[in-house]
Amino acid sequence: MQALLGRAAALGLSLGLLAAGPAQGTGYPDRAVTIVVPAAPGGGGDFTARLLADGLTAALSQSVIVENRAGASGNIAAQYVARSQPDGYTLLLAYSGTHVVNPVLFDKLQWDPIKSFAPVALTITAPQVIVVNNDLPVTTLKALVDYARQHPGEINYASSGVGTMQHIGAELLGLRTGTQMTHVPYKGAGAAMTDLLSGQIGLLVTTPPAVVGYLRSGSLRALAIASKRRHPMLPDVPTTAEAGVPDVELDAWFALYAPIGTPQAAIDRLAAAVKTVVESDNFKQRAEQAGTYATFMGPDELGDFTRSELKYWSDAIGQTGIKVE
Repeated sequence: MQALLGRAAALGLSLGLLAAGPAQGTGYPDRAVTIVVPAAPGGGGDFTARLLADGLTAALSQSVIVENRAGASGNIAAQYVARSQPDGYTLLLAYSGTHVVNPVLFDKLQWDPIKSFAPVALTITAPQVIVVNNDLPVTTLKALVDYARQHPGEINYASSGVGTMQHIGAELLGLRTGTQMTHVPYKGAGAAMTDLLSGQIGLLVTTPPAVVGYLRSGSLRALAIASKRRHPMLPDVPTTAEAGVPDVELDAWFALYAPIGTPQAAIDRLAAAVKTVVESDNFKQRAEQAGTYATFMGPDELGDFTRSELKYWSDAIGQTGIKVE
């Protein structure tokens, strides 16, 4: 009898472990996981993906590989992941400027931000700073608005292309303040920065790391951070709300998504591992040093956030009238 009870207990334990296994993600991952980045090495998405990969390799006890698939404004990478096997081994490190802006700008995408992807986790948010050349006779955002109203179209602002965050941000600033500025698109950030420093360009909306050195040396002037809070790299620069323009918030973000149909157990396992990494001191410190914030959201919250961001940017782009030719 004792032997029978012992076997029954052992069987019950085995069945219990089998039942608990999928919910806990047991067995996943059993091979390398790939994070696909919709940009070339060296940018914010690449930085985020590699920072995540370092931590996830330890958290998942499997190699996490970063694969860069640049091109077509991020659509190549998004389409590739959307069509990948939904097994949790191919993930997209989506950038907000691609994931919730492209569906508004492009008419015929081969992927959908909601229907093609299962949300996994938000990882990093990145505020934008409004900077001007020293030749522009303004020292505050209010002064910029007054000057732009008195000189419609005379202020040139740079971007790294039509439909980018820099382009949308500057147009949204103009829309919210009733001012008109002239867009000058560039093929890369380097040329835009050169012309901003030389005075050929008056204004740029970008992330703090791109300009903090110039701001500290006095080569450029920061007017406001387009976010809800000031940034530690630029503690004396007010937010747009503090500067009198509360409706201009331009936080970019990076989040992990899996192909739709990925097992929930794999998504939960990934989300738990990402949470451990993003909330670690090392991740937070390195993110802040890069001018960003470590910001975690789980699958459900990220799903709601994605939908709200789609509406926000759809409304913003619709109001500005930006179109990709």
